Amino acid sequence: MEEVYKPGEDSYLLQRWVEKLVTGNVLDMGTGSGIQAVTAAQKKEVNHVLAVDINPAALVAAEKGAYSNKVQDKIEFLHSDLFETVDGVFDWILFNTPYLPSEGDADEASWAGGETGGEVIRRFLGEAPCFLGSGGSVLMIYSSLSGLTDADFNGYRFELLEEIGLFFEKIYCVRLSPF
Repeated sequence: MEEVYKPGEDSYLLQRWVEKLVTGNVLDMGTGSGIQAVTAAQKKEVNHVLAVDINPAALVAAEKGAYSNKVQDKIEFLHSDLFETVDGVFDWILFNTPYLPSEGDADEASWAGGETGGEVIRRFLGEAPCFLGSGGSVLMIYSSLSGLTDADFNGYRFELLEEIGLFFEKIYCVRLSPF
């Protein structure tokens, strides 16, 4: 079984923007440890959070985090490969994407985004608008190593919220709103 992604610089970057922006009904895609789901659920402006992950161990860890932070009543947990079993529309979709290029047999779904690093993100971007309500947005993290270009964000209004430089890459936090 895969390990659960532990919060790092990228998680804390996204968390800052979740605290600032997120309201209403929230989908936390790839919840991992549950840091974003818990942060959103702690806000009085958030009604409900659906925490989704492909890794069953991540869902167990996220649920434990929800209980320890006493927000379990606002969070629902769902096993899914991206939107495969998701139903509903949301005001916000949060995604700390798996954004690094594949390393072959050592890959884990928590960080490996495909051959170039951007394949999972492209699939997500193609499906996300169907799950956003009117005026809804995606709050997403990705890396300069993901191989993404401006064309990958066609159909979205793109707002760069913040970037951080690490020794070998830049991490971006963006808000994407479908046209």
